[in-house]
Formats: sequence, structure tokens, C-alpha cells
Amino acid sequence: MNGLELDIAVERGGLVVRMALAVAPGTVAAIIGPNGAGKSTIVDAIAGLTGVDEGHIRLGSELLADSHQGLHVPARARRIGVVFQDRVLFPHLTALENVSFGLTARGMPREAARSRAATLLAEWGLDHVAGRPADELSGGEAQRVAVIRALAIEPRALLLDEPFAAVDAAARVDLRRTIADQVGRFAGPVVLVTHDPTEAYMLADEVCVLEAGRVTQQGTPDDIRLRPASPYAADFAGVNLVSGICRDGVVEVGAHRLRVADTTIRGAVVAAIQPSAIAVYRQEPGGSPRNSWSTKIDAVESLGDRVRLHVGAPLPLTVEVTPGAVEALSLAPGIEVWLSVKATEIGVQPG
Repeated sequence: MNGLELDIAVERGGLVVRMALAVAPGTVAAIIGPNGAGKSTIVDAIAGLTGVDEGHIRLGSELLADSHQGLHVPARARRIGVVFQDRVLFPHLTALENVSFGLTARGMPREAARSRAATLLAEWGLDHVAGRPADELSGGEAQRVAVIRALAIEPRALLLDEPFAAVDAAARVDLRRTIADQVGRFAGPVVLVTHDPTEAYMLADEVCVLEAGRVTQQGTPDDIRLRPASPYAADFAGVNLVSGICRDGVVEVGAHRLRVADTTIRGAVVAAIQPSAIAVYRQEPGGSPRNSWSTKIDAVESLGDRVRLHVGAPLPLTVEVTPGAVEALSLAPGIEVWLSVKATEIGVQPG
């Protein structure tokens, strides 16, 4: 199975969206960008739901679209699994019928398709909802059924368009872990559209930043995180993600300990801390803040109305302050400071 390769331009709603992208088999490319940047337009073009105005799309040795040849392989013939943020299940069909639909549409006999669908639902622990209409499923259940339906046809490529956006926070953690496991076992190329830095950094091998229809940066998650090329990429990359072991409301990151509000999660976790949630002091803060520690500033980066501080051991982080704070506290590289962050400002999820 070969990868996905595209070099296209698509006009939609007055915006011309251009992208060149190559996704190798078994790898995940995340497309990120602000609302209206054209991310879903790219997904629709790959899936065959919209035509290509310029360029081509190739999946393995098969040419799916080519503007010069006037070629457009219809969506039903592309063997591409698609999961949209709103699931797009048939509400009047049961979970079993939704999963078997794609199989029968591709020529599998009805009973064989139903048997295969039942097996897949059972493998995902959803056999108990097989006979339930789609509009009676919870958000997490419905999105799992949508993923199963996409994978049931044994697609050559998988497109995930904001797959967690319509799921509540409680279900999102478990769903993200389940999909990450499935994606990790998928042999074909995967394209993920997301607004969530955690999803991009946890799932993607490559990140493509799309703004106003143009690719402004492309590279590994670390490329985007460490060297953002635009204000949007800087904001997206600014979230601090640290891995550790959680027990009893404490995350151990090496020798450092962070207290968190969630006392129910145990085991390996990823903790997310927004740079603006971290307070900076020149002296040890008074009172009893739940998390405070001393560190040294490694670098100071001006972003106009904001300044980012990069700090080192015991916990390398990015901290965001105002220019006024930099001046008032005389912050500069090499300066020792104290940091403080509330337990409630630290998001924790298994990972």
C-alpha cells in the first residue's frame, strides 16, 4: 500500500485553498489552522466530495483527481474512510445498519455485511448498542460507530475531520485513546484535521499549518512547537505538554511533582499547561500555592503585546507574560525566577 500525495488548488466561497502534501503509509499528517482557513475543503477534495480546480491527488498508484485530464474519481469509488466532526450517521438506521451500509454499498451481500458489522461493533465493545437507532446513541458512542463504519470498508486511506469536536470532554479522553490505538494499527496514510494541540502532538507525525488558504508552515510537531512561523502557529504551539505518572492528584515528571485537580486518573498521563496560566515572581511567592518552584530563564521572545519566556529545569516550559511584567520584574535570560500555577489550571489526560 502506497501513500497519499496531493498538490491542489480548490476554490470555495471566494477562497482559493492551495496545498501540497505527501503522507506515507502508516503515518499521520495533521492539518491545523483557524476557522475558515480551508481545512475541511482539503478533506472534501481528498474524499472526492468536491472537485479540484488545479492539480492532482494520487493514492498509491491510482490517480484520483487531475485537473489537466479532467479526471475526478467519485467518492464511492475511492476506498477512503472519512470521519466528520458531526459523525453524519443515518439517524433512522441502527448502529449495526450504519456500519454495514458501506459494506453493502461496495457489493458485499447483506447478511455478510451485517455479520461483519456485528463483529466489528463487538470488538469495540459496542455490541450492546448494535440495535439502537443512531439518534439514540451518546456522542461518544456515535463517534465510535462513525469510526468503525469508516474502517469497515478496509480503506486505503483515512480522513479524520475534527473527530472529537462534537464529543463532550468526559468522553473525549477515552475516545481519543481508542482512536489513537486504531490509527496506530492502520497501515495506510491518515489525515487529521484538528484545533487541539494535544491531538496534533499525540497523533501526528507531521503538522501542516493552513491559514487563509495557504500553507504557512509544515514540519514535525517539534518543528511547529519549537519554531512557529506565524502568530497562529505560535499560539497553537504555545501549550506546554509534559508526560508523567499520575497518582492521587500528583503528576510525577521525573523528580518534579505537580499537583492537579483531578484525583481519579492514575498511570501514564499527558499534562497540559497554558503559558498564560503560569505566574512569575522574583522571590518565592507567599501563601501556599499548590505548585511553585524556582527555575532560570533560558530565553525571552517578544510577540508584540505578549512576551514568551522559555525556562529550564526542573520543568522546561513556555511562560507568557506582558511586556510590562518583563520591565517591572527585570526579566532576562539567565535570571532566576519562581513560577506558580494552580492545580485547576493543569489539564490531565491518559496518554
